[in-house]
Amino acid sequence: MTLLAIDHIQLAMPPGREPEARAFYSGILGLSEVAKPENLAKRGGAWFAAGDLKVHLGVEQNFVPARKAHPAFRVANLPALVEHLKASGVDVTTDEPLPGYDRVYIADPFGNRIELLQPAG
Repeated sequence: MTLLAIDHIQLAMPPGREPEARAFYSGILGLSEVAKPENLAKRGGAWFAAGDLKVHLGVEQNFVPARKAHPAFRVANLPALVEHLKASGVDVTTDEPLPGYDRVYIADPFGNRIELLQPAG
C-alpha cells in the first residue's frame, strides 16, 4: 500500500450558505466551481478547483468552524494576494515566521482557518 497524494480537502459549512461559499472561494480566491455529481448535489455544499487543488465544502447540520486544523495553500505573489484580500474585506493575520516561507492566515465566511504561504525570497 502506498499513499500517493491528497486528492482534495474537505471543509464543513453551515446549511444553506452556498452563495457565500461561491462568493468567497470563486469570487475572492479565484477557484472555479466544479459541478458535484448528481447523487451528492442534493446534500448541498459546493466544490471548487484550480488545477490539481480541489476544495470540497460539505454541509454539516451542527456546524463548528475549524479554527486550528486547516488547509495551507501555496500561492504565487503573496503580497498581491494579501492586498486583494484586504480590498475584498477579508481579515488577514500574520503569524510567526515559518522557516523558508512567508505566510498569513485568513478565515472563510464560515470561520474555517486557511493558511496561505509562499517560499520566502
